[in-house]
Amino acid sequence: MKIGTKAALGLSAALTIGAGLVGCGKVPGHDRNKLWELVGSRCAKDAQHHPCAVYDPQDGYALLKDLAGHGQYLLIPTRKVPGIEDPSLLQTDTPNYFSEAWAERHRVSEGYGFPVSDDHLSLAINSRDGRTQDQLHIHIDCLTPYVRREIDKNMIGEDWTPVSLYGHPYRAKLVQTLDQSPFRLIGAENMGDHTIVVTPGHHGGFVILDDVAHALDRASGEEVQDHKCKIDDPKHKSMHMDGMEPGMHMNGMM
Repeated sequence: MKIGTKAALGLSAALTIGAGLVGCGKVPGHDRNKLWELVGSRCAKDAQHHPCAVYDPQDGYALLKDLAGHGQYLLIPTRKVPGIEDPSLLQTDTPNYFSEAWAERHRVSEGYGFPVSDDHLSLAINSRDGRTQDQLHIHIDCLTPYVRREIDKNMIGEDWTPVSLYGHPYRAKLVQTLDQSPFRLIGAENMGDHTIVVTPGHHGGFVILDDVAHALDRASGEEVQDHKCKIDDPKHKSMHMDGMEPGMHMNGMM
């Protein structure tokens, strides 16, 4: 279901407190629990689960339309999970949030109003230092054209392979399915420093991207996403064919 105008305005007002859901900077007075308040209180208690597009406590997740972009959605657990560092994400009985996010990918193209091919989609979760909200959320949106090209030109197989994206040292590997949670695939002791991105492989399967926060790199995997989806936007494709080369841009992180 789509968020109504009243619900969307309420969501906008709630999330723009202290710089809202976009902008990776740590803003004084910013409410880092706003996502959990929306899902744990409003979506859980409202008869229609507004402002969530999906609220499924049985499968353990909610889906919320993000303010950035017409097609970006956030998959959020219906229980309190602060982020990628939560130890429960490594347990076998925890919902496979990445798999559930991928199952909701059709909402991206519906939001943008034009078809988006699977290999142009991505799932991303930011590190503890690269986020502004302390409730786990997976960003579902398009890749930037640059990132798709960089992934495709590398020989990514079942072993970890270094891939530089926007000057950040990711590592990448190919898996055939998302049956194993990417959280468990990484399984590092310092999970809070990691960011994970999932996108389809060029010839099948899924590419898992992993970066670790260090120095000025906050490990915000959301940087590989384009919240305008230029990669499949018919208007952008027309401009590109007319010789207007798209510039690279950095997105706000959450």
